[in-house]
Amino acid sequence: MVILIKVVQLLLSLSILVIFHEFGHYITARIFKTRVEKFYVFFNPWFSLFKFKKGETEYGIGWVPLGGYCKIAGMIDESMDKEQMKLPPQPWEFRSKPTWQRLIIMLGGVTVNILLAICIYITVLTVWGEQYLPTSEVKYGISVNAMGTELGLRNGDRIITVDNKEVEEFSDIPRKIVLEQAKKIQVLRDGKKMDIDVPAGFVNKLIQSKSVDFISFRFPFEVQKFALGSAAEKAGMKVNDRIIGINDSLFPYFDDFHGALQHYKNQKVNIRIVRAGDTIRLPITIPAEGRIGVYNKNLSVYFKLKEKSYNVITAIPVGFSMTFERTADYLKSLKLLFSQEKAYESVGGFISIGSLFPDVWDWLTFWTFTAFLSIMLAVINILPIPALDGGHVMFLLYEIIFRRKPSDKFMEYAQITGMIILFGILIFANLNDVLKLFK
Repeated sequence: MVILIKVVQLLLSLSILVIFHEFGHYITARIFKTRVEKFYVFFNPWFSLFKFKKGETEYGIGWVPLGGYCKIAGMIDESMDKEQMKLPPQPWEFRSKPTWQRLIIMLGGVTVNILLAICIYITVLTVWGEQYLPTSEVKYGISVNAMGTELGLRNGDRIITVDNKEVEEFSDIPRKIVLEQAKKIQVLRDGKKMDIDVPAGFVNKLIQSKSVDFISFRFPFEVQKFALGSAAEKAGMKVNDRIIGINDSLFPYFDDFHGALQHYKNQKVNIRIVRAGDTIRLPITIPAEGRIGVYNKNLSVYFKLKEKSYNVITAIPVGFSMTFERTADYLKSLKLLFSQEKAYESVGGFISIGSLFPDVWDWLTFWTFTAFLSIMLAVINILPIPALDGGHVMFLLYEIIFRRKPSDKFMEYAQITGMIILFGILIFANLNDVLKLFK
C-alpha cells in the first residue's frame, strides 16, 4: 500500500509538471501563430491511450509515463519528422519565425515551470501558512549520525550559530553547512561555547555517504498512541507514559532509545517508563524489526513552533522569494554533486524521486515537493544539451550572435546525439536505482 501511494503521488506530480511545461511551449507558439501539431502527456510510440483532434492540434495521453511533448510544426525535435523539413518553409512553421520569437517559444516551458512553482508556494502559504522549528527552541540539543560525528558534533550539542551567523530555522542548518560550505559551527556543549571546524572534504564525504539527515533535533519519547499489534501495548504500556531507558541504561530521548533498541531484537528486556511520577519497568520482547509499536507525541508538545499566516497578497512576495531561493539551492547542489569524485553514483531515477514522497497522502507535502520538482525540471531543461530546451536555446543564441542558422542537417544530428545522451542518462539513473535496492 505504501509503494502504491508513492507511485500515485509520483505519477500525479509528473503529469501536472509535464502538462504545464508543454503548455508553456504550446501557448507561446500559438501567440506567435505557429502551428502545434500534437500536445501529449506521456509518450505514445505505436499507439495512444486517448486522443482527439481540435483545430490543427491532436491532443492525447500516451502509455509511456516518462514525460510528454508538444510537436511544433517546422521544428527539429524528438519526433524527427524529416519529411516535413524537406518541404519549403511555411509561414505558420517554427523555422519561419523570427529568432526572438523562436527563443521565447523554447523558453516557454521553463518559464511556466518557474511560474508554476511560484503559484504553488503562494497557494501553500495562503492555505497552510508556515510552521517551523526555531533553532533557539532546540532545547534538548541535537542528534547526529556517523557523518555528524565526523563533522565534530556530539549528541546533546546546542547549535548557536553557523559561521557566527544566527540561523532562524533549524532545518536550514544542514543547508548552510553543505550548500554554503560553512567553515565553523558554534555550539554549546556541557555549558561551554565551542567552535567546531568543518573538516576539509567533509561535504564531498557527506554527498558520497548519501546521509541526508546527519543533524536532527532531540526530543523525549512520550506515548501518543499505539500501532496495531503493538508489543508495548500488549506489555501494559499506556498513553502518556514517558520512555526513559532499557534495562539499567538510561535513554531519555527518542533517538537514543530507538538506536539502542536495535541491539535487542528478539530479546526480552525491561523498558523503563515514567508514569504519574513513578518509574516502572515493563518486560517486553522486542520484535525482529526493532520497533515496539509506539507513536510519539507531536513536536508541538515539546517545542514552541513558530507559525506564520498569510493571505493571497502577503503570500505573493514570499512565494517569489521561496522559488528563487530553492532554485539557487538546487543549482548549488548540482555544482556540488558534479564536483565530487564518483558523482555518477549519486544519480537516481524514478525510484529515488518517488521515495521522497511521504508514506501517507499529505496534500501539503505533495504540493511543496511538486513545486520543488517543477524547479528541478526547469533547471534541468535549460541545460545546454541538444534535445533539451536549453540545447535549442544554445543554438538560437548562436544564431543571434553570428547571424546565421546552423544547418538543418546539423540540427538533426545534434538532436539525435542529444536524445542518445538523454536516454543513456535515463537508463543509467534508473539502473542505478535498481542496483541500490540490492546493496
